[in-house]
Amino acid sequence: MAISDEKILEVKNLKQYFNAGTKNEVRAVDDISFDIFKGETFGLVGESGSGKSTTGRSIIRLYNPTAGEIDFEGTKVNEISSKKDLLQFRRDMQMIYQDPYASLNPKMKIRDIIAEGIDIHGLAASKKERNDRVIELLQLVGLNPDHASRYPHEFSGGQRQRIGIARALAVKPKFIVADEPISALDVSIQAQVVNLLMDLQESQGLTFLFIAHDLSMVKYISDRIGVMNAGKLLELAPAEEVYNRPLHAYTESLLSAVPLPDPEYERNRKRTTYVSRISNNGDEKLREIVPGHFVYCSESEVADLRKKEASYHEKEEKVRS
Repeated sequence: MAISDEKILEVKNLKQYFNAGTKNEVRAVDDISFDIFKGETFGLVGESGSGKSTTGRSIIRLYNPTAGEIDFEGTKVNEISSKKDLLQFRRDMQMIYQDPYASLNPKMKIRDIIAEGIDIHGLAASKKERNDRVIELLQLVGLNPDHASRYPHEFSGGQRQRIGIARALAVKPKFIVADEPISALDVSIQAQVVNLLMDLQESQGLTFLFIAHDLSMVKYISDRIGVMNAGKLLELAPAEEVYNRPLHAYTESLLSAVPLPDPEYERNRKRTTYVSRISNNGDEKLREIVPGHFVYCSESEVADLRKKEASYHEKEEKVRS
């Protein structure tokens, strides 16, 4: 699916604090802003506790944001109050959860798990239409029609995640928050699920927020990548830029931890350790270093970061020549 110039989601100064105003306050998401365009896969990466999953859950209103704005196709998500409007929003934006074992009700048959959204939103006029839609969805995600009568414990992790994807697709959403959808799966299955998501994006006209900690897999599926740490968005750029020309020290540390299939290289490789900096009284913010490439930094650092970006290009030119 081609990426549109039209924004489907705008996140402005989002804050998600827990125990706000107390000594135990946790700033899980601390004043971040970004946009996602129709047809895009926006990757959000960071280590455990960085705030990436909390960001996804705030966007879909599983949490009520502490502050900021979330605009989805002109609707202020954080201001939705009526049950009817919230129900419509839930139909347009769905979530694929991290753990395919915990996200499926073990007492329900697969048919009823997938059809739950169909029932809630009244999308089937008859039992036959409901069942036909379930079978269609099972086939869409690479499962068999006879799987509809089974229970979750009868499936592997990869199959359960396919069921979770089918459930998300049942209400024909426009936008899907995929919250680490492959981290609980075997490595051999991860690529299959990612390829399935990419195929579904094309055939169903979907937009994804893809949350993960594996930067290599996020690069494969994403058009742009945002890098988070300690509740802050530290770098935002096209996937190739983040992977090949990282400008923030934290992004470099994440990349240095990505293993490569070369034993000799791995033995001699040096990991980059990221040391958190002390805030400099609010001068730091997300700044555009070169077109489309943003870094969380102070005004005084911009010139050096532009030189660093230029040095990447010089090295690439030397390699090409």
